[in-house]
Parts: sequence; structure tokens; C-alpha cells
Amino acid sequence: MALSRRAFGVGLLGAGVAGTGGYFAVRDRPELQGLLGSRTTLFGFVGGEKEPFLADPDVIKALGSYGLTIDSRVAGSVEMVREQALLSQHPQFLWPSSSIMVDIARQNGIGIRNDRVVLNTPVVVYSWQPVVDGLMKAGLVTLTKEGHHQLDLKALLDAILAGADWSKLGVNSLYGRARIVSTDPNRSNSGFMFAGLVLSLFSGNVATSADLAAFGGKVQAIFRNMGFKSPSSGKLFDQYLAGGLGGEPMIVGYENQLVEWILADPTRWERIRSSAGAKPAVLYPRPTVYSAHPLIVVDENANRMIEALTSPRLQELAWTRHGFRGPLGTATGNADSAIGSLLPAEVDAILPMPDAGVMLSLLPTLAS
Repeated sequence: MALSRRAFGVGLLGAGVAGTGGYFAVRDRPELQGLLGSRTTLFGFVGGEKEPFLADPDVIKALGSYGLTIDSRVAGSVEMVREQALLSQHPQFLWPSSSIMVDIARQNGIGIRNDRVVLNTPVVVYSWQPVVDGLMKAGLVTLTKEGHHQLDLKALLDAILAGADWSKLGVNSLYGRARIVSTDPNRSNSGFMFAGLVLSLFSGNVATSADLAAFGGKVQAIFRNMGFKSPSSGKLFDQYLAGGLGGEPMIVGYENQLVEWILADPTRWERIRSSAGAKPAVLYPRPTVYSAHPLIVVDENANRMIEALTSPRLQELAWTRHGFRGPLGTATGNADSAIGSLLPAEVDAILPMPDAGVMLSLLPTLAS
């Protein structure tokens, strides 16, 4: 049957209304912005531990659904909020690995339009099973009922200050004095946070300016004992894996780093676990500090990045693929069976960091 002109016109009008309605429906949903073909490229600096997350094809795709392309450059968390050479590049966002960096950024005159913690990961100590076995005999490491290793970090630090050999700590496979290595606290966040934790442990509470005067010398001695300190948490973790038991017996890192490494190649992890050689081990200092990852919005357009990163899809990818906990320190989604019971569901012994003024006074004393 032939279609009348009137009916044809009504059909066109209806199609136009439906199309317009569909456009506005998509326009008003941030997670569907990519469907409109509008893409915004955001430039900024991120901590190295988040580089694999942002390079994940599924993460790129999920961000693309928000109409976002992220042009990120790796920089140390401390550097990105303090170094003029970086800030002069006019980043639209900064993504360090500690909430305290927001305060430091403000003190350095950075115009912050918004900030929000979007990821979390506790600071841990990475070692090797022979070291852990020895430290358990010495009473410095205990096993929880869930099978996770807890480290008496204060007792270990006291032993290091006393010049104890590894053999005195029950580790007969290593020679020389015991040591623990972190990144450079003036450049990288894991070393920065470890410095704050060490100062607080020596002071017996969250450290104040008075505690810095009383115990700062001990913190200096711990960091001086480390020797060379890597500028990046990612680089230090790579050194740990490459150097093995003899090269890097104990390092400071983030919980998510081993998880991410395992999930990148579960078969490799199973092969290592079943081998006769030394195996990587993760120790949870009691107490420890949480490395919160706040996204600092410098350009208004980067607010969309907060919306995207806190979405259920990207939070799930952060945990199940890269081992990052959510903003409240909880897991989002079910992690791969390859990590099994490796991670505690919650990390409850958390110590707040000293305030920005204390940390900014401590950092110059720890300069390499």
C-alpha cells in the first residue's frame, strides 16, 4: 500500500524526535559520551604504580566511553606537586599516591579545582620466603589466622639501628647487616610514606613537630643505611624481582604491585610457587599506612576523569586486574583465583600520616 505524504511526514517527524531524544539521553549520561564522537584528551602526571592500569586496553576502552583519552606522564608523587619543571608543562590533572600531596600542592600555589581519592593500596614490605622464615624464628614476623604475614616493623628498625647482622635475625642465608630499602622520599611517594611511618613508629604515635626534633635523627639513620634509593616505586619493585634474595632482601612497596605482577601471568606465578627456589613474600607492617591515590583536578575538564574513575566498571578493573582497592580501602569485585588468599580482605591496623608541615620539615633531612 502506498504511503501518503502526510503519513511520510509524520514518520520523519517522529524519527527526528526520537533521534533528538536519544541524543539528549546520551548527552546526559557521562559514561556514554564516547558514543557522540566527542573526545577530550587530558594531560597530566601520574605515579608510576598506576602506569599499567592506565595502559590496560579495557581501562582505555572504559575511559573512552566517557569521551576521555588520557595522556599521562610518569612522575614521582612528591615531584609532581613541587617541581616547577613539571608544573610549567601545565598539567590538567595530577594523580599522586598520597592524600597529603593535596595539601602540599596547595601550599605550592597549585590552583586545585577539585580532588578526590579514587584508589587505595596499603604500604607493604616485600621480601623472600627464606627471610620471612628467619624473621618468624626471631619473632619479628607472625602469621595471622587467615595465613597473612605481619611484620613488627618497629622491632626490625631497632635491630637495623643497632647494626644487627642478618644471622642475628635468623636469616643465615644472607651476609652482612640487615637493611630495608625504600624509594627516595623526596621524589617518590612510597619512600615518602615510609619516612612518615618510621617517624611515627619511633615517636609512639602520629608524629608531631616535637617528635621530629626528638626522633628525626633515627629516621635519617634508617634512610642513610639504605644506600642508593630508586626514584620510582615501579623501578624499585622491578629491581626486587630481578635482584632476588641476594640483591634486594627487603623493600618497601605497595600491595597492588605483587598482585598486578601475578595477574599479568598467572602461569608464571604458579611455576614460581611450585619451584624449589626463593619465592616472593608480602609482609604487612603492623601498623602500616594507606597510600590513597587522590586525583587532583587542575583544569575543570578533568572533573570528568573523577566521574569515570569512580564508576563501577573502572573500580572493578582497578581491583580485579591491578590490585587497587577502592576509595574506602575495600575490594570491588572478585579478584582472580591466582592470588587466592594472598590478600587480607581488610587491613585494619592503619596509622595516619604526620601532617604536611612535619613531612616538609623531615624531607630535607633525608636528601640523598
